[in-house]
Amino acid sequence: QARLVESGGGLVQAGGSLKLSCTTPRAILSTFWGDDFGWYLEAPGKQRRLVASITSGGTIDYADSVKGRFTISKDNNRRAAYLTMNNLKPEDTGVYYCHSRVQGWGQGTQVTVSS
Repeated sequence: QARLVESGGGLVQAGGSLKLSCTTPRAILSTFWGDDFGWYLEAPGKQRRLVASITSGGTIDYADSVKGRFTISKDNNRRAAYLTMNNLKPEDTGVYYCHSRVQGWGQGTQVTVSS
């Protein structure tokens, strides 16, 4: 069973919204509480880059390109991390990967924003 499982990607028009989920079916609850998460975007032809992160203590950071549009959150009871994406732009297109300091990388989920 995969350590991290992403879902929620899809095709959306510019200005639309998507919510990505990252679940950790193998995580022990106490371990999840102490874990840090990040969402990364690998745009076509570009290197994977961090777009949002959240630490176990609740510190949140965003890339300048998504500030005010994306929200990262973590639900300890559900052992899941989320990325809510609003006002999507074509440049947000790519594969989004969830990363956990403890669990590693997920398989990625494709997001395509049409103009």
